[in-house]
Amino acid sequence: MVSRVDRDRFRMFFAVHEFEAWLLSQPGILPFTPSNPETTRMQNPEAINFREPPSHLLDRLYQRNGGRHYKKTTHGKQLFNKLDPETAYEKCPHLKEMLDEMLRLAQQAGQ
Repeated sequence: MVSRVDRDRFRMFFAVHEFEAWLLSQPGILPFTPSNPETTRMQNPEAINFREPPSHLLDRLYQRNGGRHYKKTTHGKQLFNKLDPETAYEKCPHLKEMLDEMLRLAQQAGQ
């Protein structure tokens, strides 16, 4: 990738725990109401631990609240379409850092 892009513009970013952490930043988009302890865990979604990362938490919640598994390509897409990017930006510091850097690079390129 570096060879395809100007070295000054190349950045590598990673979503912490995939993009499900961003989905958990806004529990109101879920088709069910999480319990209070689960909602508390979602206050800082990128910090949800590796014992039960966000995609596993969503799978457990979907199974408990509808008897079906969470499917990234189906449910993830539906939830992502409902997500308010500003909410995810405010609650997910790694996402914020990535978007701020992308904006900075875009603004530099436009000068």
